[in-house]
Amino acid sequence: MNTPRRPTAIIAEDEPVLARTLVRLLAQTWPELHLAGIAEDGPRAIELALAEAPDVLFLDIQMPGRNGLQVAEAVADEWPDGQGEPLFVFVTAFDDFAVSAFERAAVDYLLKPATAERLQQTVARLQARLAARTTPPAPEERAALMQRMQAIALPNQPPPEVAERIKVIRAGVGNTVRMIPVSEVVCFEATEKYVNVVTPSGEALVRMSLRELMARIESTDFIQVHRSVMVNATAILSATRDENGHYSLAVRGLQRPLKVSRAFAHLFRPM
Repeated sequence: MNTPRRPTAIIAEDEPVLARTLVRLLAQTWPELHLAGIAEDGPRAIELALAEAPDVLFLDIQMPGRNGLQVAEAVADEWPDGQGEPLFVFVTAFDDFAVSAFERAAVDYLLKPATAERLQQTVARLQARLAARTTPPAPEERAALMQRMQAIALPNQPPPEVAERIKVIRAGVGNTVRMIPVSEVVCFEATEKYVNVVTPSGEALVRMSLRELMARIESTDFIQVHRSVMVNATAILSATRDENGHYSLAVRGLQRPLKVSRAFAHLFRPM
């Protein structure tokens, strides 16, 4: 008779006291759970998650290196095909304004400091989801999860107000401001503080989040191919799949290929 596999989890928390508290409470409320590791920052959380392939990730929202949402996006992006993705639980000190948003992208959330009563509710939800999960999510579901994560606004980054649509982008190149028609853009690439606007004649930066920019530009031609990249679909020449199942795009006017994350690979599979 086969012994049922124990569920596994990873905790990502940069405050040792809070991490130890969560470990202790989990041992009380879910003794069958195996803790595969504790990460003290975002990059280590990603590394540990991809190495251990846990069933559950408890992610602190504010961590050094990468925050919890960025960790969840990166893990979903790199997670192996054919394997059930982990369930995300966000741990946060934010108020209900932020918590209501976190609910859209996670199985549950926990407010710091966690309590045994509240954690018991989380454990029940996780156990129900794990019991019901028989197949990995479809590629479309994985992409939708990443897009919901990216739609979450942290309290110090409120959603952009409805503003006039942008037909021409004012982007900086050194001391020069380029006036770039949206139709000439081949792709947008998000960095931590800027968006890189790429055209056949060069690149320029705008001080705006990718989410805000895409909400304002007057075009429906752009599609998401990575958590930080939107590409003009009319400029895509071809998609090439490597031996590991990763796609890269050849784009008109761009001398380098664009990587497609696993979450959006289904957009380029043959019809």
